[in-house]
Amino acid sequence: MVVTLFGRARVAVMISQMERQGILLASDELIRYLEEKARQLRLGVIEMMGIGKVGHLGGSCSCADIVAALYYHRMKVDPQDPQKADRDRFLLSKGHAALVQYAALADLGFFPKEELQQVKVLGGMLQGHPDMAYTPGVEANTGSLGQGLSIANGMALGLRLDGLKSKVFVIIGDGELAEGQIWEAA
Repeated sequence: MVVTLFGRARVAVMISQMERQGILLASDELIRYLEEKARQLRLGVIEMMGIGKVGHLGGSCSCADIVAALYYHRMKVDPQDPQKADRDRFLLSKGHAALVQYAALADLGFFPKEELQQVKVLGGMLQGHPDMAYTPGVEANTGSLGQGLSIANGMALGLRLDGLKSKVFVIIGDGELAEGQIWEAA
């Protein structure tokens, strides 16, 4: 099912789908909280991009509702221990939308919010695509279209072999749906 709603309606549909799968129960208070977090993430994206800079504003803002629902409600993550073995994993296969993930990670305390003003600065920790070597909370280097789902599958299988019940979430972009690697991983 493709959801093309925005704001409150989009979050409500997402939560309704999750409830049907037995994932969570939603209240109006939770929906308002997640809507506000998604709004803050979008604002963070706009602030990081700045005036007159080039970036992927639409790609980052379009997944803010999903990122908010995952990071602020569904996922088990620990900013004090980003490599905790039983953490949930999030991969942003459409790596060009990294700004929304950076906004969430900074807000959660994975790194100081001041770093958000240094996006795409040579030598900085926050580049145009997620880089796990430099950014706490990033699980994989992404951006090459189609690779995120394969990486997520490998992580999920590894977690299963290790006997961990951690979840792996991945957002893929519409532009990578035509890549053969996506279909092989699916």
